[in-house]
Amino acid sequence: MQLSENIRTFRKERSLTQEQLAQALGLTTGAIYKWEAGLSTPDVGLIMELADLFDTSVDVLLGYKVRSNKQEVAAERLKDFLYRKDERGLAEADKLLIRYPNCFEIVYRSADLYWVFGFMRHDKKLLLRSIELMERACLLISQNTDPEISEVSIHYSIARAYSAIGEDEKAANLFKRNNPHGIHDDFIGYTLGTACDCPDEATYYLSRALLRCISSLIRITIGYFKVYIQKEDFISAADIVQLALHFFSELREPGQNSYLDKTSTQLYVYLAQAQVGLGNMGGAKESLRMAKTMANQFDLAPDHNGSGLRFAFSNKRVTAFDDMGDTATEAILNVLKTCKNETLTALWYEITEDE
Repeated sequence: MQLSENIRTFRKERSLTQEQLAQALGLTTGAIYKWEAGLSTPDVGLIMELADLFDTSVDVLLGYKVRSNKQEVAAERLKDFLYRKDERGLAEADKLLIRYPNCFEIVYRSADLYWVFGFMRHDKKLLLRSIELMERACLLISQNTDPEISEVSIHYSIARAYSAIGEDEKAANLFKRNNPHGIHDDFIGYTLGTACDCPDEATYYLSRALLRCISSLIRITIGYFKVYIQKEDFISAADIVQLALHFFSELREPGQNSYLDKTSTQLYVYLAQAQVGLGNMGGAKESLRMAKTMANQFDLAPDHNGSGLRFAFSNKRVTAFDDMGDTATEAILNVLKTCKNETLTALWYEITEDE
């Protein structure tokens, strides 16, 4: 029954009708119907043709599941060789690939070993072997149970391997074809900029990667800050915020407002909260004054695109969005609400009343 279900599933995944599949195989539509209904079974030759047509392996098409504890132990052994950077893992991988040629875990972990040692040694032969195994792993991907591995991540490794053997154009094109939400923009920009003599195109991808890096750093900083506040580690909370503030200050174009100014006003409030936790009321007041000064300046001429950032150049319009309010001042008030710190809020209103 598994074969009939898989034939139907693969056919639909490729948007083929029963008639189209029958035509591709030189059969009648009735034959396809009987396979999918479980009334008959294709012979071995046709099963091989189907696997080739569906770009998968015969084992996967037949619904073979890898459940052997021996295979799981073997895969863990390959992971351990990689962790210890033990080159004996290559010989072990070759043995296991003969025994388990259609086990995704074995094939993928073996490819990983070949990639790492090929990269470390600058060994083209090992890297080509890694590419071959990664491509085989793609055919076996339906066996995969690790959420951190996907066809996108496998193609990422293949592209890195092509780059390592000097086939940079092929690597860049593969990165581009497997770049959902721009997750590989940094590698595309790096490859185009360092090896493909495409400075303008490289700048476009590097700029997108930089903007994504900024967004990521904001989330990481606030996430770490909240964790440290919960642990009452106010020194680390202050340090992580100051690190981000320094980085953002270096990204601003001199004399221009930037969306990072609005973000920085919020970070100064977080810094003040950490300083309150440390009993440094003078420092907390100074941080809040800095937040207010930056907010006032930003709100006079708000900028929600990348024009005020160094290094970020794009031929497409970009706009930053957040849920903290339309102005930087509103953002400060919203941060104060989320902090739920009466001393911090009192200091803020003291500063605003003084002014």
